[in-house]
Amino acid sequence: MQDYQDIRQDMRATVEARRDLGPEYETALIESFVSRLDATIAHRVRSEMHAAGVPAAKPRKNPNSSIPIALGSMGIGIPLTAIAAQTSGTAGLLLAWGGIVAINFAHALSRWRERD
Repeated sequence: MQDYQDIRQDMRATVEARRDLGPEYETALIESFVSRLDATIAHRVRSEMHAAGVPAAKPRKNPNSSIPIALGSMGIGIPLTAIAAQTSGTAGLLLAWGGIVAINFAHALSRWRERD
């Protein structure tokens, strides 16, 4: 019953804040309220599942975890290309990019193993 009171108070506070701040903050206020509501619902579901004896699900990894690796490789690859080509020539360039390829390959291999 307490959760219902908290949600109602949050909703009233959000509406009051919208009146005070104006329509330009409406999207941020709504997103904040929905986030709190989502957390309340998730907590309630977990509590009910725990009370019913249902085991908790394992958290899933982010399916797009390859994006940071790819962007990081590109971000590091650009300055490494310039430095390696200027100081060591082609051999340095191949060594730098070989390391980047090895890191990406290791990440792809670990993701492939997780699927199975």
